[in-house]
Amino acid sequence: MTTEISLTPELPAVKTASQYRWLQLLLGIICMAMIANLQYGWTLFVDPLDQKYHWGRKAIQVAFFIFVFTETWLVPVEGYLVDRFGPRPVVLVGGLLIGLAWFMNAHADSLTMLYIAAAIGGIGAGAVYGTCVGNALKWFPDRRGLAAGLTAAGFGMGSALTIIPISAMIKSSGYETAFLYFGLGQGLVVFLLSFLLSTPKNAPAAPAPRISQTKVDFTWKQMIKTPVFWVMYLMFVMMAAGGLVATAQLAPIAKDFKIAEIPVSLIGFTLPALTFALSLDRIFNGITRPFFGWVSDNIGRENTMFIAFSMEAVGILALSIFGKDPVYFVLLTGLVFFGWGEIYSLFPSTCGDTFGSKFATTNAGLLYTAKGTASLLVPLSVYVVEAYKGWHEVFYIAAGMNALAAIMALAVLKPMRARMRNLQ
Repeated sequence: MTTEISLTPELPAVKTASQYRWLQLLLGIICMAMIANLQYGWTLFVDPLDQKYHWGRKAIQVAFFIFVFTETWLVPVEGYLVDRFGPRPVVLVGGLLIGLAWFMNAHADSLTMLYIAAAIGGIGAGAVYGTCVGNALKWFPDRRGLAAGLTAAGFGMGSALTIIPISAMIKSSGYETAFLYFGLGQGLVVFLLSFLLSTPKNAPAAPAPRISQTKVDFTWKQMIKTPVFWVMYLMFVMMAAGGLVATAQLAPIAKDFKIAEIPVSLIGFTLPALTFALSLDRIFNGITRPFFGWVSDNIGRENTMFIAFSMEAVGILALSIFGKDPVYFVLLTGLVFFGWGEIYSLFPSTCGDTFGSKFATTNAGLLYTAKGTASLLVPLSVYVVEAYKGWHEVFYIAAGMNALAAIMALAVLKPMRARMRNLQ
């Protein structure tokens, strides 16, 4: 009798826990959507800033580098704080910082102030990003690819709904108003949602995953001593670089191709080529993350990497050849972002599979610094363009790195991870 009485109340508790983890995932997705414009909306502000202050594209794009650098390189520290104190205080502070950053951007009248704002925004965005992805890995050990992909999709697609309003506000009221209103709004939403976030005290009840996972929880110190981590890190850098260049430089690329304002009609919509590309790219950049995350849950991480990374290499090469046609520009940039955005679901889920759930936020955060390393190449792309009088060489370099990463996924990473599992 005692056994029956103690077991009966647990059944609805399991159901409640299963429902609660989906709520946590949804909260993380919304938070990610609120910080997306800090990165993906930046390209809209580059030329207006230059037109007002004449600082030059290279100097303004340093702010983008500072943002990405601080967003990524401090994520391990923020991840450690999440693993120690939980997600609420970290995301709360992150919400305050991203609102402050765009408030400062609205009033920045010097490069110094612009750079400081970029650093503050990067710290805030990293706090939100690292927390939400790490939380997804902990709540969904059975569906890491899908959960990380859906969370990262919030970041990839979050700007899709606001690209047109931001662009319209910049034209009608100035970039300063767009910085101010959208910055305060997104910061407030993140601040409020932070109070609802939590992390599982124990691994939630879930079906067994279809792909093999480690039985050992690695600390970050143990993780960085493994060759597997550094192979993943190098592949992440190579894949992230091309997409970051496209993200930061898409507007300048379209203007140099002389197609930015040419109307394009597709799927019943007619928009200027650049606006159409930015909107479509954000959608594909979001869809690809849960899609390839789900695929990797079923066919394996490395197999999925090979498919997606190869697609990215082909897309970039095609863009270099056909990109001066406005219709092809819109379609091919969509393909490029579809082949790129999935790295933000595949690498975190692979990290969780390889190094465990307990310290997933810290470990995934360390791997995420590869994005910061890749951001070093964004300012260099401008110098390459100036040296070769065009974007083709930048595209060729990016496509080559993507092709190499695709080959490494099957030829290097897959056998290394298999040997590592066999030794456990």
